[in-house]
Amino acid sequence: MGLNIKPLADRVLVEPAPAETKTASGIIIPDNAKEKPQKGTVVAVGNGKKDEPLTVKVGDTVLYSKYGGTDLKLEGKDYLMMRESDILAIV
Repeated sequence: MGLNIKPLADRVLVEPAPAETKTASGIIIPDNAKEKPQKGTVVAVGNGKKDEPLTVKVGDTVLYSKYGGTDLKLEGKDYLMMRESDILAIV
């Protein structure tokens, strides 16, 4: 990945997974009704805080809080910049 961005401190840059376009039963979901995804892939990490090294690393698939992070658009793609504390789990 050729992104030229380095998060600071305990911040993590996440590429959200695409929103589901179909339900489990096969019903197609229109764009305006799609849930904001809560899963994504870590694409860049900061250095952590002095006494708290980061747990996640580039390439991890993570679950994050529904309203966590700041939306960013870089090189035409959507990303979320969030603190590691907004990440709930590594899957």
